[in-house]
Amino acid sequence: MNFNDLSIFENLESEVRSYCRGFPAVFHKAKDHKLWDLDGNEYVDFFSGAGALNYGHNNEKMKQALIQYLTEDGITHSLDMASKAKAEFLQSFNDIILKPRNLDYKTMFPGPTGTNTVESALKLARKVTGRTNVISFTNGFHGMTIGALSVTGNAFKRQGAGIPLNHSVTMPYDAYNGDTKAQLDYVKQFIDDNGSGVDMPAAFILETVQGEGGLNAASNEWLQGIEKICRERGILLIIDDVQAGVGRTGTFFSFEPAGINPDIVCLSKSIGGYGLPLALTLIKPEYDIWAPGEHNGTFRGNNPAFVAATAALEYWKDDTLEKSVQEKSKKITNFLQDMTKKYPELRGSLKGRGFMQGIACDVEGLAEDVAEKAFEKGLIMETAGAEDEVFKLFPPITIDDAGLEDGLNRLEAAIEATVKQKDLVTS
Repeated sequence: MNFNDLSIFENLESEVRSYCRGFPAVFHKAKDHKLWDLDGNEYVDFFSGAGALNYGHNNEKMKQALIQYLTEDGITHSLDMASKAKAEFLQSFNDIILKPRNLDYKTMFPGPTGTNTVESALKLARKVTGRTNVISFTNGFHGMTIGALSVTGNAFKRQGAGIPLNHSVTMPYDAYNGDTKAQLDYVKQFIDDNGSGVDMPAAFILETVQGEGGLNAASNEWLQGIEKICRERGILLIIDDVQAGVGRTGTFFSFEPAGINPDIVCLSKSIGGYGLPLALTLIKPEYDIWAPGEHNGTFRGNNPAFVAATAALEYWKDDTLEKSVQEKSKKITNFLQDMTKKYPELRGSLKGRGFMQGIACDVEGLAEDVAEKAFEKGLIMETAGAEDEVFKLFPPITIDDAGLEDGLNRLEAAIEATVKQKDLVTS
């Protein structure tokens, strides 16, 4: 049977499939920052599993740890029973990540995906406060289940719910329609005004950099202001670090530069290290008021993910990787700034920070054209934003200088080709 035939997917897989439409190839092999299709074509990966592969494909450290675990017949599935793999992860995460950052959290395993951790966070915030509403922010994206969709801004995603999405209020994200102070004053006014129609919320939920929403990066001033609003009113602050966390913005948690201390933190995607499904909900101990089994799920005990995640934490025992990400982030920023100047036809503006940056194009469809042309050049990348107006760079944070340079060169070739093609069409 010829598996290098996209008609298999067209005939047998649901119409809901998405990425295989944008990347029309049948992939088989991957290593570090590269993938190969069944024809042997090589691609540089600036997609990283939408942030689930921060350490690249088939990371050698994690692969060897997994191989050893599997050959020992280590337990694979254990719900939330105690296991050696889980104990090693919990202790390592506490010692390597939490303690050095003076963070005190209990770790909850809510299920394997980002939307699972968001659902648990929303449920717990309502349980703790006895309130119903949650405030989210314009262009936020928090998952595809009903609760997570209710705090998601994207109209297309929300429509997929098929029912009204209630018990949430959307407020403007930093710099949405004014400066930072104006945005903070707006939020405070609506919460404090008895005539606004906005009840005192259980929680605020936000991303410090909006991955799917267009790489909007909140300022430290705004994040600190939002935390102050929460503290003064007994509102819980939930940071969704599913995509922006685990080093993607240059620090393990994306909120570290702002110096804030969230009540609940949602982690998934790259916390599993190897692309294996794993999610954490980090809870300040005083809010860990769950009754046993009150929130559960079959796949909370993904022990291979614990093994890979523990191996991944080795990268964070010192600041080598962190400094590398921060240095390479400057290269990405400089490159993108050069592209906006060199190709004014993009009508582009720089978005994001760290290893989640991109260019917003003020020309309809242009960002999608760049991403499509990039694939032709052997570069895998996606778009973001409510209108897919941003082409988005998400390389693995472990990528070497040569790999980063290769990907950036391919991207420039794609931009140049797109601009020339557009000129031909309009002339």
